[in-house]
Amino acid sequence: MTSAWPESAARVVDNVVRRLRAAGCVFAEDEARLLVEACRDTGRLEGLVARRVAGEPLEQLLGWADFAGRRIAVGPGVFVPRRRSELLVRLAVAHLHASRLGVTSWGSPPAGAAHDAGRPPAVVVDLCCGSGAIGVAIAAALADGAALELHAADVDPTAVEYARRNVAPWGGAVHLGDLFEALPASLRGRVQVLTANAPYVPTASIPFMPAEAREHEPLLALDGGSDGLDFHRSIASAAPQWLADGGLLVIEVSRRQAETAARLFASHGLAPRIESDEDLDAVAVVGTAGR
Repeated sequence: MTSAWPESAARVVDNVVRRLRAAGCVFAEDEARLLVEACRDTGRLEGLVARRVAGEPLEQLLGWADFAGRRIAVGPGVFVPRRRSELLVRLAVAHLHASRLGVTSWGSPPAGAAHDAGRPPAVVVDLCCGSGAIGVAIAAALADGAALELHAADVDPTAVEYARRNVAPWGGAVHLGDLFEALPASLRGRVQVLTANAPYVPTASIPFMPAEAREHEPLLALDGGSDGLDFHRSIASAAPQWLADGGLLVIEVSRRQAETAARLFASHGLAPRIESDEDLDAVAVVGTAGR
């Protein structure tokens, strides 16, 4: 890389670190290294650093986000997957594991050989999928790609474009449309895991979000209505029609929303429980369907 620069790579990185630190970037050293590695000339680097200093999300500049140990393609105007959403993946994978559907550790690629060939594929739906990160991470945890029938859906055409790019290597399908309206009718009653990182920021709280989120990510991926649970109500009311017996709905919430969301699940016949992960600063409500 050093031959592409008029000065040593170390000096280039140090200069970028100083500029990012002055702009308030907490992880300036890590960001500087990634930006320098992504560029082959000073002109491109200068452009990316200027955009980062102006507040654009690092992931959108790099073209990828690190999620559950995988690089997920993202770009301008696309919601950047948060690490806290890895809790949804973990809960989904645990459920599939309990169902003996051949789950291994995160990040394992398809093994290529058939596994548990007598079982039908597990049907997994990633609703409000954004870039498709959650569905991809679940697929990557399966020992055999053929053991999974993966569907993802989002109402945002730009998000769907990136999701298709991310999901395609795992044989999944991505649908454009509003919540369940986007899904094939043939999935009704067959879904074993339904994940949803639906918008859950209360409308009045949007102005207080970090600028890189509220100014560079789509509002429809953030705004959850007056109490942040508008989409959760719609999803919880319709999910029982789509879930198989014993199927799981896993949805992300804030800590203060968890109890309300759990009662909402129960009101629609889903047996709820609240899960959290302190390290990820994550909370999810899980609902189990029963016929």
